[in-house]
Amino acid sequence: MSLWSSYKSLSPKTRAALGVALMLNASAMLMFSDQIESALGLSVKPEDQQQLFKVYPVERENKS
Repeated sequence: MSLWSSYKSLSPKTRAALGVALMLNASAMLMFSDQIESALGLSVKPEDQQQLFKVYPVERENKS
């Protein structure tokens, strides 16, 4: 049985509860991701963060 057919065979209330639980989990991860990263030692140093978001201009070739 595929995952989609297993999901479709659930009752509507169970599917709604599953959807709400997934949305709450995603919201919590967005809210607490910074604290989780710092607790695991995965946070980026400010100097490294500036290098990550550096924009490099690229010269465009003329089509003549």
